[in-house]
Amino acid sequence: MEWLKKLGAAIAYIEDNLDKEISYDEAARIACCSPYYFQRVFSYVAGVPLAEYIRRRKMTQAAFELQREGRRVIDVALKYGYSSPSSFNRAFQNVHGITPIAAKLEGSVLQAYPSIQFKIEVTGGSAMAYHIAKKPPLRIVGIRIPITGNMEENLRIIPEFWKTALQGNKFPEICRLPGGEPEGILGTSVYKNPKEIYYYIGTATNSPAPAGMYEYEIPAAAWVIFENNGRFKEDVQSVFKRFYMEWLPFSGYRYAGLPDIEVYPACSGLPAHGHSEVWIAIIKEDN
Repeated sequence: MEWLKKLGAAIAYIEDNLDKEISYDEAARIACCSPYYFQRVFSYVAGVPLAEYIRRRKMTQAAFELQREGRRVIDVALKYGYSSPSSFNRAFQNVHGITPIAAKLEGSVLQAYPSIQFKIEVTGGSAMAYHIAKKPPLRIVGIRIPITGNMEENLRIIPEFWKTALQGNKFPEICRLPGGEPEGILGTSVYKNPKEIYYYIGTATNSPAPAGMYEYEIPAAAWVIFENNGRFKEDVQSVFKRFYMEWLPFSGYRYAGLPDIEVYPACSGLPAHGHSEVWIAIIKEDN
């Protein structure tokens, strides 16, 4: 429950500052995590990247003011942080499908995106198969690509990286490395600092990293391991959302902030569906 309260407080900060400069660092501080992990978690639980959520909320409020108060477009643009009319017009049209000038006309159809509210609801959802296990340090060897703190950009980078990897000669080489635990091909986002964020495709192994590959060691930790059968992309993202919204608030644990691990079957080519796992590091809450 405490986690949802912190997340709700971060959203309240964003809502209170839609017409001011919004600091991702401050939102993350309120949520008690790093800016990178705050954006990552937000994208899972809200189903939309943080930057896009903020744009939608700003443009929703801007539309209300243009229609209700008849304010000048340039004044509304400046209020919501757009120094040029052209950039405001693009943002407004991306959300509403019409120009700010057209929005002032009676009968114009606009899109309203309400503020996200995080709360516990009785949903009657399906069971989540999981177990908790303490594991020694986990060493990953594989290929990697730089990603950013912008989750919207990462949603483009990572699928392209998988596509390129599956067509290259490194993926079969990764599959042939002597495996450790977890078994399979691992997709792992690693945050070192704001300038060093990487997504790895690799395997758990004690073998030396072959030429052109990298290694990374995750420290010993307690992991909650969710098992999953279905389409990889949709189901893995669903596990992360349910972890934050349904499992974590009542578990007696908190998120450890270590790299999350997606585990896929080891093979020469990755199918679209089957058995997968999600490993998330956790820490027992202090009583």
